Amino acid sequence: MPENILEKILNVKKKKIEILKNTIRLESIIDSINKNKNFLNFKDKIQNNLDNNKFSIIAEIKKASPSAGIIIKDYNPVEIAKIYASNKSTCLSVLTEEDFFLGNLIHISKIKQNVNLPVLCKDFFIDKYQVPLAKSYGADAILIILSGVTENIANELYEEALKFNMSIIVEVHTVEEAKKALKYKDAIIGINNRNLKTLRTDINTTFDIHNILVNHSGPLISESGIKTKDELLDLSNKTSIKTFLIGESLLKNLSNNSIFSVL
Repeated sequence: MPENILEKILNVKKKKIEILKNTIRLESIIDSINKNKNFLNFKDKIQNNLDNNKFSIIAEIKKASPSAGIIIKDYNPVEIAKIYASNKSTCLSVLTEEDFFLGNLIHISKIKQNVNLPVLCKDFFIDKYQVPLAKSYGADAILIILSGVTENIANELYEEALKFNMSIIVEVHTVEEAKKALKYKDAIIGINNRNLKTLRTDINTTFDIHNILVNHSGPLISESGIKTKDELLDLSNKTSIKTFLIGESLLKNLSNNSIFSVL
């Protein structure tokens, strides 16, 4: 059988969280949140654009990925964030998973000190402990990947994020997951064109799933695999989606990318 990359990542993540729970007490995490006043509303920023019939680009910051390997050798997340901000990105997505994406939560803190944009903590959330932990580093939003958690854990993560006034992206890749996601009324729903188990990407995933989600009360996002402005516009014309999470194609052409011209 082919290797299940998502399962491999989650197994490592479980062990890391157990170590963290024994290292950083929840009380100290809450204390850090209370001292940090630099929080922004991720969902509202996107919703405001939708209300004004504008596009939103959530620009992703990551050093590496299992599918692409090392994307940027001389990795400086703050400088990348500044370039994205200067190109009018709506929000940022910051990969914080350490072993497969070479990220770190501290990158969010450093970015938030230098750039005034809402930040998604892009990681594999499998324990509600991770929610306040992410916020303590300055994250404004979390990610719930439905293919990576049970329904009970997804519910716990969702409720915990609402408790901490964080925005939530519920990520789906199949029709079944899309149907399940509809109950998360206050969430943004992201359609991931990449299958996290095989890492194959197919933009048709957005076309296949969006009809199930059209009546969702929150914003919809098309994620992954978008390489050009023409692809973005084609997706939008056929689905009415106006919010896109884009990573590798931006990172490989940081300072001169036509995708930003839609903003």
